[in-house]
Amino acid sequence: MSWTGAIAYLDRDGVLNKGSPNYINSPSEVEILPDAGKCIAKLRKSGMRIAVVTNQSPVGRGLWDSENLAKIHDTLQEMLLLDDPEAIIDLILHSPYPPFYDAWARKPRPGMLEAARQLLDHAESGEEWSKINMRFGSEWMNRPSEESSVMVGDRMSDMEAARSFNVNGLLCPPDVGLSGVIDQII
Repeated sequence: MSWTGAIAYLDRDGVLNKGSPNYINSPSEVEILPDAGKCIAKLRKSGMRIAVVTNQSPVGRGLWDSENLAKIHDTLQEMLLLDDPEAIIDLILHSPYPPFYDAWARKPRPGMLEAARQLLDHAESGEEWSKINMRFGSEWMNRPSEESSVMVGDRMSDMEAARSFNVNGLLCPPDVGLSGVIDQII
């Protein structure tokens, strides 16, 4: 199905995979939640793009590097595809900043959602990547409507990011994840 312009902005831990109070520190710790891949496939079949937006302060705190995070995300994608071969994630963005930085890119701020929208729109346009002109906050005028998009998360910081970005936010139980709210989206 062709893209409708709608984006499913998804938190990672507690939405796609089981979270941990001590972070997901290695690929071996990744355990997807029930039907997470099937839910992503349903969203894609409905015409949505999938953008994972996840706070990952262990990178900024120096607990591990972005290469380790990439391996974790590769494992997550592999597991989702095993659940459903159409469970394709279009974009994964992470914020490496600890909470005390109050970074625009860290939820509850909307920076990752803003970046995801602009990156996916630009990819769809077919224009050269050198022509992208990213805007954030009040500098980004004439934003596209997020009326048909959704942000799914398991924490209030996800809902605050959704509210700040003017996108519908759905809070899911962290032990159930995306499958707990899929019927409210499609």
